[in-house]
Amino acid sequence: MNYKELAELLYPEVTTTIEDLEKMYPERNLPEGAEVCRFAPSPTGRMHMGNMYAAFIPEVFAHQSNGVFILRIEDTDEKRAIENGIEHIVNDLGEFNYIIDESPVTGGNYGPYKQRDRLNIYHTVAKYLVSIGRAYPCFCTEEELTEMRTHQEDIKDRIGYYGHYAKCRNLSMEEIKKHLENKDKWVLRLKSMGDFNKKVEFNDLIKGKLELPENDIDQVLIKSDGVPPYAFAHVCDDHYMRVTTVTRDDSYISSLTYHLEIWDACGFKAPKFAHLLPLNKKDGDKVRKISKRKDPEAAVAFYHERGIPVEAIKLYFATLVNSNFEEWFMANPDKTHKDFKFTFDKMSTSGSLYDLEKLINISKNYISRLKAEEVFNLVDTWSNTYDKEFNQLINKYKDYTINVLNIEREVERPRKDIESFSAVKREIGYMYDELFFNEEKTFERKDFYSKDLLEYYIDNVYDENDDKQTWFNKIKEMCPKFGFASETKEYKKNPENYKGSVAHACEVIRVSVTNRTMTPDLYEILKLLGKDRIKERISKF
Repeated sequence: MNYKELAELLYPEVTTTIEDLEKMYPERNLPEGAEVCRFAPSPTGRMHMGNMYAAFIPEVFAHQSNGVFILRIEDTDEKRAIENGIEHIVNDLGEFNYIIDESPVTGGNYGPYKQRDRLNIYHTVAKYLVSIGRAYPCFCTEEELTEMRTHQEDIKDRIGYYGHYAKCRNLSMEEIKKHLENKDKWVLRLKSMGDFNKKVEFNDLIKGKLELPENDIDQVLIKSDGVPPYAFAHVCDDHYMRVTTVTRDDSYISSLTYHLEIWDACGFKAPKFAHLLPLNKKDGDKVRKISKRKDPEAAVAFYHERGIPVEAIKLYFATLVNSNFEEWFMANPDKTHKDFKFTFDKMSTSGSLYDLEKLINISKNYISRLKAEEVFNLVDTWSNTYDKEFNQLINKYKDYTINVLNIEREVERPRKDIESFSAVKREIGYMYDELFFNEEKTFERKDFYSKDLLEYYIDNVYDENDDKQTWFNKIKEMCPKFGFASETKEYKKNPENYKGSVAHACEVIRVSVTNRTMTPDLYEILKLLGKDRIKERISKF
């Protein structure tokens, strides 16, 4: 068989050589140790949290090493593509503040970055494989392949196109020419040199040493429409984009030896691989993969609508990537995940459970560390989309809102009651008369709630100029007049003698001006409300 003649017969329109491609896409000039990583989604649906986690990992490993993070779109399956699928991917990654160095939008020297635009590259490499006898045309029909699979199932043999089942593997040039003259459909297959009974040793960056059977199946490299399946396309893409580390789902481990054989057949140096376990969820007694169909929290929109900050989500991702991140972050509250050195050997080999409650707690901690003005800006952005009425309110009283948000914030132990931007209205809404006087009173009116106490307090005790200690001492002094103990210890010692303690007296004041029994610092709340507004609220209590 004259393989060069066969290559010209199959791909006469391809004039580029792999030598040309090597010159077009040379080795990158990067610092030693710099990683080139990629995220390669398909535009077949909206992004979900599994996607965002899968993108987080290559992004941090690339940038912590002063390397390159690539967004490549694997759009070879046009039937499953959704309208504006690529735009959705780019927008979702942008909303998570991922820094993408090369993409279909930003461009770069190693594009195109959509697989449909890279067909000449695939055909060039395919032609080369034919020319060295490592690929051949297969003219088997769907009916013949179905019959073959049925026979293999009946006799309990391995499923696949290999060995004596590979009918087209040894066609003569004359037979091939006759098929082409008849315009018979064909696919290009790899001519495997593997032996299924032999093992291949491979080191995965996460799972460690793996031993897998050699590939011996003559898999399809180019389909009849000229488009490659994932395996061949990703080998060509990763090589010519000079990707150094491939992070991908661990479902690809079963086909890894096939992928490695393609790398070897092409004469390419394979990158390092890190096979990621999917995010899992506990469902009753079972653990299953998180699902965008079954789990609302799998959708990216779930977090945007609630206003959970993307930086908090990324902090949560960081705890999933490396088990030692959380302890480091607690010890370095002024740092971000970008200051941490992630390593593959600290990644779980058994999969991570997606814990929404933990994410919410991380979000509380994250928001509590922000300055009041930062929180305002983030709430402003969120509410402009999701709660325009509240957005108008906080902007009407911008300075006031920032002061409200600053209550118990920039202190050694800040409050952690705001877990999302949607929660801000719930937590501080009572500070706005427009909301306070219109909200339903849900607190339980207790026996010791005294209107007389409130009126006396605002008319004779409260002074906006008092410091906090003076303010509290005055409340204590007022307590006996209305049957409350000035000291909590005294109340606990003789509860039958009092309506309550000074804490209960403060509760009466708190409820009257906030409609809540628990709030941040009452002194600060009263100071921001001002005497006239306090008096108005007490009058309507």
